[in-house]
Amino acid sequence: MDARTAALEIMNAAIESADPYAAVRRSLRVAGDRLMVSGKELPLSGRVYLLAFGKAACAMARAAAGILGERIEEGVIVTKYGYAEECPKTERLRVIEAGHPVPDENSLLGGKLGLELAEKVRENDVLLVLISGGGSALFLLPESGISLDDKIRTNELLLRSGAKIYEINTVRKHISAVKGGKLAKRVRGTVVSLILSDVVGDPLEAIASGPTVKDPTTFKDAHRILRLYGVWDKLPESVRRHIELGLEGKAEETLKEDLPNVHNFIVGSNTLACESALAKAEELGYNALLLTTTLEGEAREIALAIGSIVQEIARYDRPVPRPAVLIAGGEWTVTIEGEAGLGGPNQEFALSIARKIAGLDAVVLAVDTDGTDGPTDAAGGIVDGRTLGLLEKRGVDVEEALRRHDAYHALEKAGALLKTGPTGTNVNSLIIAVVPKGL
Repeated sequence: MDARTAALEIMNAAIESADPYAAVRRSLRVAGDRLMVSGKELPLSGRVYLLAFGKAACAMARAAAGILGERIEEGVIVTKYGYAEECPKTERLRVIEAGHPVPDENSLLGGKLGLELAEKVRENDVLLVLISGGGSALFLLPESGISLDDKIRTNELLLRSGAKIYEINTVRKHISAVKGGKLAKRVRGTVVSLILSDVVGDPLEAIASGPTVKDPTTFKDAHRILRLYGVWDKLPESVRRHIELGLEGKAEETLKEDLPNVHNFIVGSNTLACESALAKAEELGYNALLLTTTLEGEAREIALAIGSIVQEIARYDRPVPRPAVLIAGGEWTVTIEGEAGLGGPNQEFALSIARKIAGLDAVVLAVDTDGTDGPTDAAGGIVDGRTLGLLEKRGVDVEEALRRHDAYHALEKAGALLKTGPTGTNVNSLIIAVVPKGL
C-alpha cells in the first residue's frame, strides 16, 4: 500500500470511530429494567424522556430511539438548519432546526422546550441528554429579563474583545438558565448525558457550556472577565444587572457539586479518534506514534514543528523507525490581519508543512473531522515531498499564499485539497503523517 492510500485509510478509521450514531449504539443498551451505559448499570423503572441538541443531535437521537423504542415517552431534538434529515420520524419527538453559530428564535424555543421537558421528569424517570458540538448556540435560554438580542450582543462583544473561549463560556453560563449545570438542577429523576466532545482535552464543563455538569466558575469570575477585557460598560443593561444580582447573591449560581442522580459519559472525542487511527496504522504494519490529542496553536507554526519530526524520521529513524506513522489531534488556528484569501487552519497547516517535507518520501494530511475546514468545501489538505516543487512549477508563491492566508487556491493547483464531504461528526482536527520504509 502506498503512503497516500495508507494516510487516507487511517484518517477514515479515525472519522468512523467518531460517528455519532455508532457512538451511541456502542455506549447504550437496555437489559430488562436496567439501562446499561458504558458499563454502568442504572435502574429503568419509569418513563424515558429524550433531549438532544447539537449538530449531531439527529444521528444520536436516531440511535437512542432504536435502542429504547416505545420506552421513550417524549422528546425534543434541536439541531442546525439543514441537519434534520437524519432525525427519527416519530410524533413523540419534536424536531427544531435552529441557528448556528449565531443563535436565533428557534434556539430560544429549543431551550424553552428542553427545560420544560426536564421539569416533567419524575423521580423514577430517566432524562437521556445527547450533547454534541454546536449545542451552546442551538440550545439557548437566557436568564429572566435578558432578551435574545441582548445575549447575542454580549457574545459579540466578548468574541471581539480577545477573551479566551473558557472566559467567554464563564460569562455565557452566568447569563443562561440552562448552561453551567442548571439544566441538571431542574431534574428530579435520573439524568444520563451522552456527550460527543468537540473541545480539546474533553473538559465536560466546556462542551456546549456544560448543561449537565458542575461549574467551577462564579459570578465574580464573570464580572472580572468583563472588566478585564473592557466589555462591562458596553454590555446591555439587562446583562449587567443580572451579573450585579449574582454578585449580591440574589441570582442563581451555576451548579457547584456533583449530583448523585446525574451521570455524564464521553462517547466520542478527538482522543478516541486518535486512538482508532493508531490502531489502524498498526494494523497496516506501521510503527505508529500518537504524539498528542491536545495540540493547539498557530497552524503554520505547528506545521514546522511536525515537519521537523517527519524529517527526523526520514533521515534518522527516530523517534520512531520507518515505516512510521505520526498522529496528532487538537485544534489549531489562523490569526488573520487585514484582508485574507480562502482557506482554513488545516489547509494552512498542509501548505506550510509542504515546505518542511520537500524532497522527502513522506505524506502528511490535516483534516477537520466534520468535513469542513474554514468557509470552504474542503476538509483540509494532503501533501507530500513533491508538492512544493509542483506548486513552484505552476507559478504559486507559497510564502505569499501563506501571508495572504490563501491556502485553498494554492493547494487546489497541486491537487492537494482533501475533500470528504460532511461526515456527520465533529471531534476537532487530526494530523496524520506517513513515512514509508523507502528503497
